[in-house]
Amino acid sequence: MSSNLEIVPVNQWFDKELKAPLVIAGPCSAETETQVYQTAQQLSKIEGVQIFRAGVWKPRTRPGNFEGIGLESLEWIKRVKEDFGFYTSVEVATAKHAELALKNGIDILWLGARTTSNPFSVQEIADFLKGTDVPVMVKNPLNPDLALWVGAIERINKAGIKKIAAVHRGFHPFEHTKYRNIPKWELPISLKSMFHELPIIIDPSHIAGRRNLLFEVAQKGLDLNMDGLMVEVHHQPENALSDKEQQITPSDLSEMLQKLAFRRNIATDEFLNELNQFRNQIDSIDTQIIELLHQRLDIVEKIGHLKCKNDVSILQLSRWEKIMETRLEYGKELNISEEFLTKVLQLVHKESIQRQAEAMEDKKKD
Repeated sequence: MSSNLEIVPVNQWFDKELKAPLVIAGPCSAETETQVYQTAQQLSKIEGVQIFRAGVWKPRTRPGNFEGIGLESLEWIKRVKEDFGFYTSVEVATAKHAELALKNGIDILWLGARTTSNPFSVQEIADFLKGTDVPVMVKNPLNPDLALWVGAIERINKAGIKKIAAVHRGFHPFEHTKYRNIPKWELPISLKSMFHELPIIIDPSHIAGRRNLLFEVAQKGLDLNMDGLMVEVHHQPENALSDKEQQITPSDLSEMLQKLAFRRNIATDEFLNELNQFRNQIDSIDTQIIELLHQRLDIVEKIGHLKCKNDVSILQLSRWEKIMETRLEYGKELNISEEFLTKVLQLVHKESIQRQAEAMEDKKKD
């Protein structure tokens, strides 16, 4: 699906060009003027950091937790902008937040996951922003709902905001994983496929949830051709009032940026020739896979007719268990991921059950 959004490239958002990849950094929450200023001062010495972020209003699941300083902290961020030349960005959850942020010179607004999850909140902010030219970044919703994410982006864009980006911060996990939020990389990839010109920024802090996982998440995002990073950075993470486990120091960020491999988007003729050879091989193999699946399903339908003729139930549990055991064992010998192969076999089995059921119905009609 091609893009139907009107998008202004990131490097045209401001008079001073933003360079790719975009690096956005700053504390989860603006806690004190000293904390904000010292963090920004240290970040100003790191090449590549162009946007300073800070949470001013912090949505919390339960009352009593630190919910941000609010209006007062906008003054601290304004000082950071004046003294260090950063563009500045804060999260807004209401039209009032957006109004206060713009009045205090904030350059970029972003919608958090909870806000994106509520179309009414998004529309309220979109309505307020009509007639402005402020860039807006939209984080993915809490749950892996691509339509909800796309809908929020479209609402902002239809309000006349053409300087727009998406932020991938992962999705709420329903099971235990090593990450705070599951990446589900297929969703930002799908979003990229739908809207080719839409910049997508990776938020490795919220995906990882832990400092020791930040690098691998950031590198994965960059390897998938995402357009930048939003990283939570605090001059003293151990004393942070929110999300201390996922925040890093400015020096840690500098070290991480030096280690990250920023892939080129431009290829040589030699590379493209070799790549096309491999892609041609994949095309051929995919064709064979599809043809073999067709043959397998033909046999499945014949089995369905045979079972119907002999009054045998469709699901034969012992056979299914044997298939899983033998195929996974063979896959292990070929170094194929058990998780991946299990998903493939389950999909094939589900389709086989459906085909046998349809074959039985056809046989009954005869």
